[in-house]
Amino acid sequence: MGPRTLRRRIRVGAVYVGAGLGPLGGGVVSPMLPQIGESLGVSTHTSALSLTVYLVPFAAVQLISGTLGERWGRRNTVLGAYLVFVVGALAAAFAPNITVFLAMRALLGLANGFTSPLLLAGLADIVPRHRLTQSVGIYASCQAAGQSFAPLIGGIAAASSWRWGFVAVAVAAGLLALAPPPGAPRPGAAAPRWRPLLSRPMALLSVAAFVSYFGSASLPFLVALFAQDHLGLRPDVTGVVLLGFGVAGMVLGAVWGMLINKVSARWCGVIGAVVTAGFVAAVGLTGSGWQLTVIWTAAGAAASLLNVAMQNLTMRAVPDNRGGALSVVSAFRFAGGALAPVILLPFYQLQAGLSFVIAASTLVLAIAALLALRAD
Repeated sequence: MGPRTLRRRIRVGAVYVGAGLGPLGGGVVSPMLPQIGESLGVSTHTSALSLTVYLVPFAAVQLISGTLGERWGRRNTVLGAYLVFVVGALAAAFAPNITVFLAMRALLGLANGFTSPLLLAGLADIVPRHRLTQSVGIYASCQAAGQSFAPLIGGIAAASSWRWGFVAVAVAAGLLALAPPPGAPRPGAAAPRWRPLLSRPMALLSVAAFVSYFGSASLPFLVALFAQDHLGLRPDVTGVVLLGFGVAGMVLGAVWGMLINKVSARWCGVIGAVVTAGFVAAVGLTGSGWQLTVIWTAAGAAASLLNVAMQNLTMRAVPDNRGGALSVVSAFRFAGGALAPVILLPFYQLQAGLSFVIAASTLVLAIAALLALRAD
C-alpha cells in the first residue's frame, strides 16, 4: 500500500467516524431524561426539551451550512465545528441549571449542522465513483453506530451520573478534531450556487426527509419512556434495548448500498418507508423488553434502508453543490426530529400506543414524495 492510498484510507476512515458524532451528541440524552430533570430540578417534560433545542438550530443552520461550508472550505469549517463541539459538551456536563444546559445543547446542535452534510459530501471527492453508493451505505452505518451507542452511553452514565455522558461526547469530538476532512475554500466564480437547491426534486426529498425522521429515527426518547413507564425497565437496560435500532442500521448500511446499486434508490426508499411504518406502529403493542427489542431492531433495519436511499438520491440531485443539497434535505430531516417530542409527547401521555401509530402514519408522506420522483 502506497502513501497516497494510505492517506486516502485515513481520510475516508475519519469521515466515517465523524458521521457518528452528531447522532452520539444528539441522542445521548434519550435514556437519561428523568435523571437530568431530577438533577436540575425540572420535570422530565422540561428535560425532554434538550432534544428539541439540539435539533432546532441543527436543522435551521443546515439550510445554509452546506453551501457556506463548501465556500469556506470543508477542512476549516468541520475543524472549527469539532472544537465548538468539545466546548459545548464539556459545558453541558458541568451545567449548574437547566438554562445553561439547554443553551449548550443548542450550541452542540449548531456545531453539528456544519459537520454532517460536509462530511458526506466529501465522500464523492475521496472514493472512486463506482464505490460511491456503497460508501454512502457505510457512512449511514457509522451514523447508525453513533445513534446506537448514544443511548447505551447515556444509559450507563445515567446509572451513576448523566454528566459523564457529555464528557464522553467531548472526548470523541476532540479526537476527531485531529483529522478534519480535506477540502479547500471555493471563493468567487468557483463558489457553489444557491438557485439549484430550489427545485421540485429537492422539495420532494425535503418532505420525505422530514417525515422519515419524525416517524422513526427521532423516536428513541419515546421508546425509552415507554420502556421505563410501561415495561418497568431500568435506564441502563433501556439503553441496551434502544441499541438495536442503530445496530441494525450499522450492520446493514453497506448491504443496503449494494442493493440500491442493483435495484433503485427510489423504490428501495419506498419499501423502507412502508416496512418502517409497520414496525413503529407495533412498538406500542409490545409487552416485554425482549419484544420491544425485536420490534425496535426491525424498525431500525427498515429505517436504515430508507436513510441510505434518501442520501443517495440527494447526492445526485445537485452535483455542483452536494454539500448544499445534503444540508438542506438534512435540515428538513432534523426539523422533523425537533418537532417529534413537542407533538408526540402529549399523545403519549394520553395513550402511549397512539403516539407510535401517529408517528408511523406520517411515513405515508415519505412514500408519496418518493413515488413522485422520476425513476432513477
